[in-house]
Amino acid sequence: MTANATRSAGTSIGVAVGQFVPTDEADENLAQIGALAARAAERGASVVLFPEYSNFFADPMDQRFAEHAEDLDGPFTRALGGLATELGIHVVAGMVERVDGDRRVSNTAVAIEPGGRIVATYRKQHLYDAFGQKESDWIAPGEISEPQVFAAAGLTFGLQTCYDLRFPEVTRTLVDAGATVILVPAEWVRGPLKEHHWRTLVTARAIENTAYLAAADHGPSIGVGNSMIVDPAGVTVASLGTETDVAVAFISQARLDEVRAANPALSLRRYAVVPR
Repeated sequence: MTANATRSAGTSIGVAVGQFVPTDEADENLAQIGALAARAAERGASVVLFPEYSNFFADPMDQRFAEHAEDLDGPFTRALGGLATELGIHVVAGMVERVDGDRRVSNTAVAIEPGGRIVATYRKQHLYDAFGQKESDWIAPGEISEPQVFAAAGLTFGLQTCYDLRFPEVTRTLVDAGATVILVPAEWVRGPLKEHHWRTLVTARAIENTAYLAAADHGPSIGVGNSMIVDPAGVTVASLGTETDVAVAFISQARLDEVRAANPALSLRRYAVVPR
């Protein structure tokens, strides 16, 4: 694991990526999340990000996802709310959400503030129908809607999920909505060149938007691991290998301002993002 980043001069906020291997046992997943969140908070994190499918995951994907899906105000989010309140942190995690009238479920990311209130909800828009997989057989795509953002410690955080990284316009719409930190829960499947794609795309989204990007993945054997936090200049400021752990970086508005003054790419661009 890369050493946690040193606090920036001036005001900063600790952001953590929590990496573990979600299973088909809900209680086991919550126990892992609780232990990692406590570790992150002890290390100074105020926002802790966990992977896609944190409440339930099985391989291959099948009807079990529908059987274990929960409502947005179900046991999983209530447990996360209790954890956020107990530790005084924002908790962000991916979950399998029930969809009324559909045999498929939603791949949903939720952000919960201290006190237990859900402050942002994002339903994955680009499904993983690639590299021999077909997520859309079991997952309903999220509707194109207003970017999901929330504020913490003077910074604005935006949500997107995993395969969305291959579509630069998703991150750009979040940045246009004011996000300066992008949070990406993921289950980035292993395969030829996939770890290279993961690191390249996470870094590219940070550089082209001069924004922080934090991405939390499953560990092996299915995920590539390598959860990381990248700064607005594309520097990896905290990361993990394949182990179950947390990595914490201290990020700041001052660093954002510094990078954007040197590279005003956002103000120089001549194209807008328009939904299809």
